[in-house]
Amino acid sequence: MANLRLLAAQALTCVLRQQGSLASSLPKALEQAEHGDRALIQQLCYGTCRHFPQLELIADQLIHKPMKPQDLDIYALILMGLYQIKAMRTPDYAAVDATVQAAKASGKRWADKLVNGILRSYIRALAGGPEFEEILNEHDAYRYNHPQWLVSKLGNHWPDHWQAILAANDPQAPLTLRINVRQVSREEFLTALADAGHPANPCQYSSVGVQLEKACDITALPGFAQGWFSVQDEAPQLSAHLLELKSGQRVLDACAAPGGKTCHLLEAADVKVTAIELEQRRIGRMEENLQRLQLKADIICADASEPEGWWDGQHFDRILLDAPCSATGVIRRNPDIKILRSSEDILALAQLQLKLLTKLWPLLKPGGYLLYATCSVLRQENDRVVGRFLKYQTEAQHCAIEAHWGLELEHGRQLLPDPNSHDGFYYAKLHKPA
Repeated sequence: MANLRLLAAQALTCVLRQQGSLASSLPKALEQAEHGDRALIQQLCYGTCRHFPQLELIADQLIHKPMKPQDLDIYALILMGLYQIKAMRTPDYAAVDATVQAAKASGKRWADKLVNGILRSYIRALAGGPEFEEILNEHDAYRYNHPQWLVSKLGNHWPDHWQAILAANDPQAPLTLRINVRQVSREEFLTALADAGHPANPCQYSSVGVQLEKACDITALPGFAQGWFSVQDEAPQLSAHLLELKSGQRVLDACAAPGGKTCHLLEAADVKVTAIELEQRRIGRMEENLQRLQLKADIICADASEPEGWWDGQHFDRILLDAPCSATGVIRRNPDIKILRSSEDILALAQLQLKLLTKLWPLLKPGGYLLYATCSVLRQENDRVVGRFLKYQTEAQHCAIEAHWGLELEHGRQLLPDPNSHDGFYYAKLHKPA
């Protein structure tokens, strides 16, 4: 059986090489591992990503020669070893020995000595007093455990909130579920959870959300196979209510995968949903969720920004555009964003978001609503995109969202991540006059 730390390092290496997210690389590692090792592999990967800005700076202080691109697997092992010493309860000697053994298993004869030297140097530096930590704390990226570009951007966009946003990104997010009200009421489900030993509380803003007091295997929860619930953060659960759905309406869910909002639209009203998804590999998961929840939607594999290739000419009463974005509002759930995203990505994403708005607007029926949403906390992708769209799409009317959640902006409302509740999320509601 393969060395579990080496398997974890291989999954992390894909992220370091910008070849995919943990969501795509980690399952391959878990498949090769013994069942009892999988939780640790997952913890090593997610924890190293969560602490990556700090671990990278520590490694920079201790590695005297730049690592070659072909040796990023060894660099990943070094980061994981540093993570175990810094943030896990693993004894120092055990963290060093296990990581050195993984380096030996890599087949690179020089690697074990390098890994051993760096990890022991870190232990000595920590034992030598506060000087090493003081040097690291000169960097914003170390103090706030986020990439420097993101610290700077958040400080610019949210001068009164940026430190709270950064602090909220690091703890693990709570497990939140959305109730399928076609199958069970929230009160009935809360009772069933309590009876099964999984106490939970109703969400504050979503009328169909519950938050478990402790995370668990969702397949063991009551009603999973019967489609009583789905895993979904509270913030995206607000979309169905904001769309003001009515029976018989045609609804477009653009950029639909992984399909949580598609299912919620169908749970909320007797509507006909067309779901557009660009990547064929993600459609299977959508179909599985629809089947488990006993729902039906028309799923089309296509580019939402090119409707001439898939639109049948019939207008939609409602359009939900959950646009591709930096995902900076969900870093606590996807800490590899700290590695995968760069400042340069944001301009390209904002251009794509504006293109999607522009291309989908003609598909909306007069009298209809388009709801623009992202899981970003960067204003370049949110209210500034909507503001640019409204400047030249003069028939579009911005609708103020009257709510008790989030921050009201000139265009739309922004939810900032809350450590004990929802992720970061943005909504703007646009109306096409009849």
